[in-house]
Amino acid sequence: MTAHDSAPGPAEPQPDGARPEPAPSQQASDHREAPPQEPRNPFAPPSSYRSTPAAPVPVERNASVPPAPVTGQHDTRPYGAPLGPLPVARPGLAGYGAAQGPQSPVPPPPSYQVARPGVYPPGQHPQQPDRPAPQPQVGPPAPPVEPWGEQQAPPAPSRRRGLGAGAVAGIAALALVAGAVGGVAADRIVDGSDRRPVDVSLPAAGTAPGEERPAGSVAAVAASVLPSVVSLQVEGADGVSTGSGFVIREDGFILTNNHVVAGGAAGGEVTVLFADGSERPAEIVGRTPDYDLAVVKVDESGLTPLVLGDSDAVVVGDPVVAIGAPLGLNGTVTTGIVSALHRPVAAGDSAETAFIDAIQTDAAINPGNSGGPLVNGAGEVVGVNSAIAQPPGTGAATGSIGLGFAIPSNQARRTAQELMASGTATYPVIGVLLDSRYQGEGVQVTTEPQGGQAPVTADGPAAVAGIQAGDVILSIDGRPVSLSDELIVAIRAKAPGDTVTLRVRTGDQERDVRVVLDEATSE
Repeated sequence: MTAHDSAPGPAEPQPDGARPEPAPSQQASDHREAPPQEPRNPFAPPSSYRSTPAAPVPVERNASVPPAPVTGQHDTRPYGAPLGPLPVARPGLAGYGAAQGPQSPVPPPPSYQVARPGVYPPGQHPQQPDRPAPQPQVGPPAPPVEPWGEQQAPPAPSRRRGLGAGAVAGIAALALVAGAVGGVAADRIVDGSDRRPVDVSLPAAGTAPGEERPAGSVAAVAASVLPSVVSLQVEGADGVSTGSGFVIREDGFILTNNHVVAGGAAGGEVTVLFADGSERPAEIVGRTPDYDLAVVKVDESGLTPLVLGDSDAVVVGDPVVAIGAPLGLNGTVTTGIVSALHRPVAAGDSAETAFIDAIQTDAAINPGNSGGPLVNGAGEVVGVNSAIAQPPGTGAATGSIGLGFAIPSNQARRTAQELMASGTATYPVIGVLLDSRYQGEGVQVTTEPQGGQAPVTADGPAAVAGIQAGDVILSIDGRPVSLSDELIVAIRAKAPGDTVTLRVRTGDQERDVRVVLDEATSE
């Protein structure tokens, strides 16, 4: 019943012989009116419902309403045939049916469905004309009537034969045996003992605890490298920051990134947390923003240093392992491969920009991994994790997207040695200013002074080699360059005093020139 429907109310008291009028049903949601001739019966009676015998009631016939059967005769139609427009109210519903006389308590069959009141199409609503009240039955009850109208004679009583004593004893014995078998089966089904194995042991693990992993496996590499990896906590004017590092000498020297410890350079504090959980205060020995490297020292001896491998021997596709403390999670190990080499990376702000001829890896590197080692399958350090790429429009680093960059170990070795020796580091230069606005093949030497500095430094390596303002540098040692950063990081990957070959174009003429790199000191 929907919100627009209402249940029929109780019948009003009527005088003797009078028949109560059916209560009108509330209009349904489709707002269609039923024909006004007679009150509507909201229930669709089942086709198998039978009424008690009564006097014939004449019904007006028309094309839309089939004639009703005479109620004084037996309905001989099979179950399922419609009774026509004279539905009979279900017993017990006040307000419908006769006011006097009993009604047959015949329950509706399972297929009985209650229709929603007020939804009959116009002209099809069943009508209920007036009919006299049923009269009480006189005389003996009528024989049962089958649906097809044939009267059935009452069945003759049959004589039953009794069981002999032997048959009774046999049945009793069979029942005892069946009960015993059923009891045992039921007991096993209930407690599940028939499904429980005798032996409940499970297969043993194939690798025993403490068993050594194969050499070169990630587990073996991690086990050998983790004791030498540390995390750093730096307290400075800008707050507290964390990063990673690793031991490079047994007497307490640790290599990390400059941007990890820069906050503690001016009166801050640096604390080193070792893999065994011990903590030691550290002091900054030296740092360089040009290579984003720094060395700190703790008052410890007997530490296990990591070996700095040969980064020039690394090829694309080599497996690598990155270890550090991303988001402060110490001793985190991730794996990947070397996905590119000589990737020009300019990290940091304009005041302290580091130019890195980086190793690119897809090993997960996240904030906090900075300064940690990137090692090969032999456990040798081939890079110092320093930077990660972020999608365009992203501000601060949010996490790894599979593009991490590490400072090559050969560069880290040379710079670390300089920092331990003097506290400062040097880098190579050729003595020219490059024009970042140039669009074309190669990179161009600017044609005008910048900030009071000449395009080509007098008596510098480039001037000595014959390079002039406006010349275009096409390659370095056979490696093509098309951006200023590519030429800078290629030069920074060398050492002062090294000789490089530049392919230079002046006007329409191209030539190769040899340049001996000069030295500049990091501030």
